[in-house]
Formats: sequence, C-alpha cells, structure tokens
Amino acid sequence: MTPDHPASSGRVKKAPENFLSREGIKQVWAESKSGRRDFIRNAFAAAAAGAAVPLATAQGNPVPAEGGDPNILNLPEHATGLGLGVAQDDGYGKPSKYERNVQRRQSPGLTQTTQASVSFAPLQSLFGIVTPSGLHFERHHQGWWDIDPSKHRFMINGMVKKPMVFTMDEIMRLPAVSRFHFIECGANTAVDWGNVAVPTVQYTHGMVSCSEFTGVPLITLLELAGADLKNGKFVLAEGGDGSAMTRTIPMSLILSGEVLVAYGQNGEMLRPENGYPLRLIVPGIQGVSWVKWLRRVEVGDQPYAAKDEAIHYIDLMPDGKHRQYSGIQECKSVVTTPSGGQVLLDKGFYNITGLAWSGKGKIKRVDVSVDGGRNWRAARLETPVLSKALTRFNLDWVWDGKPAIIQSRAQDDTGFVQPTYQQLRAVRGTRSIYHNNAIQSWLVQENGEVKNVQLS
Repeated sequence: MTPDHPASSGRVKKAPENFLSREGIKQVWAESKSGRRDFIRNAFAAAAAGAAVPLATAQGNPVPAEGGDPNILNLPEHATGLGLGVAQDDGYGKPSKYERNVQRRQSPGLTQTTQASVSFAPLQSLFGIVTPSGLHFERHHQGWWDIDPSKHRFMINGMVKKPMVFTMDEIMRLPAVSRFHFIECGANTAVDWGNVAVPTVQYTHGMVSCSEFTGVPLITLLELAGADLKNGKFVLAEGGDGSAMTRTIPMSLILSGEVLVAYGQNGEMLRPENGYPLRLIVPGIQGVSWVKWLRRVEVGDQPYAAKDEAIHYIDLMPDGKHRQYSGIQECKSVVTTPSGGQVLLDKGFYNITGLAWSGKGKIKRVDVSVDGGRNWRAARLETPVLSKALTRFNLDWVWDGKPAIIQSRAQDDTGFVQPTYQQLRAVRGTRSIYHNNAIQSWLVQENGEVKNVQLS
C-alpha cells in the first residue's frame, strides 16, 4: 500500500502544458521571494492576454476606468459612523453575519438516534490548521449534554492500589499541557467506499478537525492511583452519556504521555457537544476512542471487547473476517480548494490548498496532481508541521481552462504513502466502512464547476 514516487520509478513523463518544465520549476521555486511574485504576476498577465473577456475583478484585474468603482469613490457607512460596543448580544463573540453560511452540516447517515448524530466541518471554508470550536465536527451516539462541572466526577479503578474519584477542581489544579492534534471519525469518507459521490469536501472529509487541547496526561492520574503499569496492558474509558460509550485504550499509548484527560479546547473550556467538561484525547486514534463526558477509566490486563468494539468500528475484510481494534488513522490528505461544489471564475492563477494528516506522526511531504495522477508536483508544507495534527499545504497553479483532475497524495515520516483507491481496495476489499484514506479526486470542468469523481 506504499506506492513509489514517480521520481524513483525511473520513468520520465512529459509534463502537460499547465505544468512547468524542470527548468521552470527550479526558477519558480528559487528561494527569493521575487521569484514567486514574478511567477504569479506573469500567470495573471498570460491569462488576461489569452482571455476572450476580462477576468473577474476578484482575480486581481484592474477595475474598468469608466465611472470608477462606487465602492472606492463613495465612503461607506462604516467609514463615517459610530460602530457597535464590545458587549454584543450575550457577551460571547460571534462571526460576521456575512459568514453565516460557514457552518457545520448535518447528515442522515451513520447510526441514528432521535437526534441528529453527525455534523460535518466546513473544510472548504477554513484556513490554517485549527478548526474553530463552533465548527468542529460532531458525532454523538445518544445526543449531547451540557453537564454541570461541579457535579461531574472522574473515577479510576481496576488494577490500581487506590481507586480514586476526582472532581473537576481537583483535575484542573494538576500540572497541565496543551497540544495540537487532529481528531478524525473512523467513518470519515465512508460513503466513498460504495462509490457514492457526495458533492463537497465537507461531506467527503468533514469528520476531521484539529484543535489545541489542554488537560492532564492520563498517566499522571494513573500514577496517583497506583496503577499496575507492568501487568495492566489496557484501560477501559467510559463516557457519561446514555450510550455508555466504552473503548479499550492500549497502555502503550498512555505510557507515552500523549493521552490526555482534557477540559480545554482552543483556549477555552470544551464545548458541550465536544465532551464538556471532560473528554479523552488519544492522538492518532479514531475519534470514537476520544471518549466524551469522560467519567471512568478502568485498568485491566486484556482488551474489553465493548459493544462498540465488537459490533461497530470493525473492518470487514475481503475474506469475510472482521478486523478489530484497528484504531490508527493512517496518512491521508485532501484538496479543499478547488473542491466539489466550487466554481473557478475563469482561467488563470489559482492557489491549490488542502490538509494532510497522519495518526503515525508528522507529514513529510504532499504531492499534487492536476491530471489525475499522471504527473505530480511537491506542494509547500506550511508551518507548523506537528505530529498527529493537520498540516496545511499549498501549490501554485495556472488553469488553462481545460478539464483537470486535482488530487493530493501525502507521505508521513514513517515512509507511508497515501494509497489510491485501487491500492486500498486490493487490501481492504469493497465492503468496508471505516478508515478510508484513499486519494480524493476533484474534476474541474471547462465551465469551472468542480465535481467529486473517483478514478478506478
């Protein structure tokens, strides 16, 4: 499942017209900032010269001189009037009213209760790597609760010398750490297993988000309780919601210090839909193991085979057997712009951007193709590049107005390379649901509309 990079295959392929030559790439990617500015400037000039009509002003072309632009000539109200005070509505800051369309979207898929159980993050509208708390994807198994933190308790029992119960105040007085990590539902991109072309990246990949989480390493709490760290090979994490969500966590992950008992997210307390006042953070492992409304951890010497480990979140393999405890979210990426549902205004320069992540460590590189995988170019990885966190990538592209198929392919620092659908299905078959990390394809049509397609 680790294909070779084209550069190592020994084959030389002719670059299509909207790719730079080898010499051109060297010139464009020269370290001087003026080199990239010249490339972008020339791209706009070439596109404008070849266009039958002027490009849209949103792409940076001059405004027609006749009459002038009233948005420049006339002072707007906000330049002459008194603005609002700091305490608006309920005193908590909110996005602009012009950004109301940027919101989580619900889906009727996956296991349902009487409440909607899934909402997808609007990846196409986000920048950088941090997902705002109010746009973080949701997955509930019995609805969410807003729990009184003064009444919430966290218990540790099982193979420990001294079973303990902590209040929130007691947990929050302990030494804390803050770390950026992605969380991805194991069923993210699930519908594409069945060749279902949902329209946008919000629905194909929107069950992934990335936040700065703050909390206490679980190992600290286990040591306070005198946990048997030699014979205790696993812990059972139990949530406080009505679904009695319970998950087995290997002790090896906890001993690394990465697993957190968290109360903070993006500089504030967790949101209720994300587990307030306490949740587990298990970096690199599918989101269902990040137990929300965390109420108990039990130390044991074997996996617990809880209901959501024996019935759900297991992988149906080609031989008919089920693969259990397959929690690691392997290397994956997706282009978020241009992506399904978007429209390119006209041919010319565009910034291709997207996200990459790996449950095994850091992203090492991301390659981007605009011809369905025949040719690849290395994208820029924007800093910071963190372990088990989202990584933003960008690539300069000049669209010539012809059909294009845009893809991204990530590689992590273990050497694992994101597979094609053909490679993934050769190992996993076609009847699976979980852990789809295959390369996503977006078709840019001649009219500029972008659609979700899948290459066999």
